[in-house]
Amino acid sequence: MHWFYYVGRALIRLLLLVLTRWQVVGKGNIPRDGALLVVANHLSLADPPVLGVSLPRTTLFMAKEELFRGGFSRYFVRGFGAFPVSRDRVDRAALKTALDWLARGNALVMFPEGKRSPDHALQPALPGSALIAARSGATVLPVAITGTERVKGKTWWLRRPGITVVIGEPFRLDKCAAGKGGLEEMTGFMMEHIAALLPAPYRGAYKGRYDGKNRESD
Repeated sequence: MHWFYYVGRALIRLLLLVLTRWQVVGKGNIPRDGALLVVANHLSLADPPVLGVSLPRTTLFMAKEELFRGGFSRYFVRGFGAFPVSRDRVDRAALKTALDWLARGNALVMFPEGKRSPDHALQPALPGSALIAARSGATVLPVAITGTERVKGKTWWLRRPGITVVIGEPFRLDKCAAGKGGLEEMTGFMMEHIAALLPAPYRGAYKGRYDGKNRESD
């Protein structure tokens, strides 16, 4: 990783401790080694740095390719451990980068919804995360983020918003079920694990079946 990655992590951790009420729940669920695909809901541009410093592992993020078009922006985003992915087409280069990274026993972070939620509730997810999980055989770690939607405007830090990262129990997806129908089912299963960690108002499209058993929401 670039030196900026480690310096940046230290600075972000300090800023979170000073400017927010940041807490991480479920740290004991994080596998310390081996291929790991971290999947989380997406509320804000603050999610990647917050999630990066909440996990005690070196992480690589998928990020929309638009962030890599400016000189400083490209350097900044790559420095924080991200690589570009197209949201408009099947990006085979990004898929290869992800699978190669996981094959080396590393941790990859993805936001299955593919973009920030406009209303802070879960949106229907794209199948890319499930495809990568199935092809790589990586352990999947569901994560729920709340509070980062309040990190906006020029004076957000005066309010010291509460930011909570909840880490669920890891699981695996079946490699043999990676066909179209299987991917849809696995994507739903993955998102239900994330929804189970979120307060009811954040569950959105997965409200009412968040525990993987089609149980009505509370």
